[in-house]
Amino acid sequence: MKKRNASARWKGTLKKGSGTIKIESGAFEGPYSFATRFEGAKGTNPEELIAAAHAGCFSMAFSMLLEKAGYPPAEIQTQASVTLDQVEEGFKITHILLQSEAEVPGIDEAEFQKQAEMAKKGCPVSQLLTGASIDLVAVLKT
Repeated sequence: MKKRNASARWKGTLKKGSGTIKIESGAFEGPYSFATRFEGAKGTNPEELIAAAHAGCFSMAFSMLLEKAGYPPAEIQTQASVTLDQVEEGFKITHILLQSEAEVPGIDEAEFQKQAEMAKKGCPVSQLLTGASIDLVAVLKT
């Protein structure tokens, strides 16, 4: 498999400095700072990018598992919320909530939930983030 790359440049001190995060493909480049990470200012932050990666990874894994089980999905929409908390040793991502809504013809609720849980556990980003609790809310659209 190909390695995927991203870079970050930071100038200055933690609170007064700022930087840019960029991904190798050129599909995204954005500013980040103390204010974008901790104070809600415009720009991105590492947790937002982790959330995007997790939502994308989960949706793809869920699609694959549903298709393998004989239920090709029409659509999957996933939102990930990443919680960064201050802990004794500094800061830690403590929780991730995946909220996924999918249109899957012919599937029943029990099978849908089974496949969603398998996708949560099997997605490579979920596996990477095992230090945080990851909750899933999966909604089958009818």
